[in-house]
Amino acid sequence: MRKIRIGERWVGEGEPTYVIAEIGSNFDGNLEQAKKLVDLAKKVGADAAKFQSFLPNKIIAEKGFKTKSSFQAEWKKSVYEVYAEAVFPRKWHQEIAEYARRKGIHFFSSPYDKEAVDLLDEINVAAFKIGSGDITYLSLIEYIAKKGRPVILATGASSMGEIEEAVNTIEAIGNKDIILLQSITNYPSPIEQANIRAMVTLREAFQVPVGYSDHSPGSVVPLGAVALGACVIEKHFTLDKKREGPDHPFAMDVSEMTTMIKDIRLLEAALGSPVKQLAPAEMETVILQRRSLFAKADIPAGTKVTAEMVEILRPAIGMLPQYLDLVIGRKAKVDIHEGEPITWEKI
Repeated sequence: MRKIRIGERWVGEGEPTYVIAEIGSNFDGNLEQAKKLVDLAKKVGADAAKFQSFLPNKIIAEKGFKTKSSFQAEWKKSVYEVYAEAVFPRKWHQEIAEYARRKGIHFFSSPYDKEAVDLLDEINVAAFKIGSGDITYLSLIEYIAKKGRPVILATGASSMGEIEEAVNTIEAIGNKDIILLQSITNYPSPIEQANIRAMVTLREAFQVPVGYSDHSPGSVVPLGAVALGACVIEKHFTLDKKREGPDHPFAMDVSEMTTMIKDIRLLEAALGSPVKQLAPAEMETVILQRRSLFAKADIPAGTKVTAEMVEILRPAIGMLPQYLDLVIGRKAKVDIHEGEPITWEKI
């Protein structure tokens, strides 16, 4: 499977999982809090701190949401107001991008309009992330692809046909640096609906690196995804899950993301390679736990060995059990004392 370069990091099969801390709106309109979240994302071991670049009037039709009240049943404010309060100011983009570079963590964002794409390109983001909701917005996908940067495309609530159209749109530009993320676009999403195996289908169908953008509780889904070959894991990240705001409740806090990333690194080590072989840790136990041939009684030199003279016991320091039939009927070259291993040199 081809690898993709994001900044100085290679992402793909055989490389460490690329972990994105999705800050989203969890900076709560505060520049210093945004910087603190970048600091913490670096501290917990994430590879990237990601934001979202949108303007409410370019992403929301206010009257459209008002026609169906169930869209905002769980929110105290209108959808438009919630989005307006969650805006990541464009004047902060370059400052946060430079701050992240100084801290040694990648900065990028999901652009929701062409001006945002241009801004992110100008400040030299490591990659573009396209949210699941824009997978059918092919003109925007094309515009992003033309920038020539890696494209991470989430595929929540999408059909294979819609994903194919989006991938074809990117590749038609000549941009082959695509990563597809399986996702369930519900916040939070039920673990039992995660459908991690669909990620494997995406990898096989489109021959690109894949990952998982997860909104479910805990780290079960990300760890399952890594076990099945995820190259990228994205999780929402917050200072405090109890803060007010649309993204805080289902995001991971510092302790949870620290544990998840440590577990991912342990799992990567545990996965090993497809080659079945003796592990270094087994070099001694393979002798201790396996059996070999031992003398059940004294066998004087020149004596023909019978089955009654031999027993099969641990450890494996004599002839292996499968050679018993070759030993029976042969003569002992030397005296073999009761309890001693029977070796080729003694027969």
